[in-house]
Amino acid sequence: MDIQLIPLADAQTHVPPTEDFGFCVHFANRMFTQRYNHGRGWHDARIEAYGPFALSPATAVLHYAQLIFEGMKAYRRPDGDINLFRPMENMRRFNNSARRMAMPTVDEEEHLEAICRLIELEHDWVPRADAATLYIRPTMVATDDALGVRASANYLHFVIISPVGPYFKEGFSPVPVYITDEYVRAVHGGVGEAKTGGNYAASLYAGEEARRRGYSQVLWLDGREHRWVEEVGAMNICFVYDNHRIVTPSLTGSILPGVTRKSVIELGRHLGYEVAEEMIDVHEMLADVKSGHITEVFGCGTAAVIAPVGKFGFHDETIVINDNQAGPVARELFQHLTDIQFGRAPDPFGWTYTIRANGH
Repeated sequence: MDIQLIPLADAQTHVPPTEDFGFCVHFANRMFTQRYNHGRGWHDARIEAYGPFALSPATAVLHYAQLIFEGMKAYRRPDGDINLFRPMENMRRFNNSARRMAMPTVDEEEHLEAICRLIELEHDWVPRADAATLYIRPTMVATDDALGVRASANYLHFVIISPVGPYFKEGFSPVPVYITDEYVRAVHGGVGEAKTGGNYAASLYAGEEARRRGYSQVLWLDGREHRWVEEVGAMNICFVYDNHRIVTPSLTGSILPGVTRKSVIELGRHLGYEVAEEMIDVHEMLADVKSGHITEVFGCGTAAVIAPVGKFGFHDETIVINDNQAGPVARELFQHLTDIQFGRAPDPFGWTYTIRANGH
């Protein structure tokens, strides 16, 4: 990819934070951008100063929500180099989302190259603090300057990066999750399996209601029967039966196919657990929690990695899981995953992609 590097002015250069990262509140000095036109294809790739875009009030994305994004991280290794975790999975999912949203795809190898070039230039923004990482947000938005319900002919693709701490304020402590059977996030045949903004907008009302009740996240059920467990707002969900069997909901077309979810399935089997993808009835699941048949519940996603769930709220009932303690299966998976991601342990799967901090 021919990427033009635009020099930074002194006023555009900022020092990265070394603590109190928050989550995506500080952004690196540079970003990657390129543009698409239906007749010309992708063009004008550049790495330039992080800053605002000038958009017409009639820009298509502002009215019809034709947009996609990805979430991935860079990890500082003990030797100072930088790891990406399964980045081609994100590149492929980005294109799958693009196809579902009637948007142009990008060259996956060039997309990864652009991200690596950006991180090489901004390698000081990859935190050295324990458990902190660099969050990477590739995004594509429709930029036609006209109104009309149709796929845009013009697009902007950009990548921004931000040093982050833990996603949940609880850290690895169990999070409380509220189950709603009144609102739905996505339905089969819709865009639930695409990483598009509308899915997250659809989750906000119930998410705010859950927070008013004292819960961190919402567990979504299917949109037709309001019976089958799907995913949590920021992550996929897994259930541990009798301390040795891990079950996660089947991908039905309305669940985001998480990269961490896929890794938990593969790593769990590697560690000797029985792992299955199945349809999970919410009422049977809650009965299994109460009886002790389900011994642990945890979420999994790029932002949180592994997040133990300590209790469910459903209607007016509170159901506590494992005495509101993180369980051994979640702990083991978290330790193995993060050790691989940060380069603290060998990677038997070939999941990591290393960027040299000095650019060589």
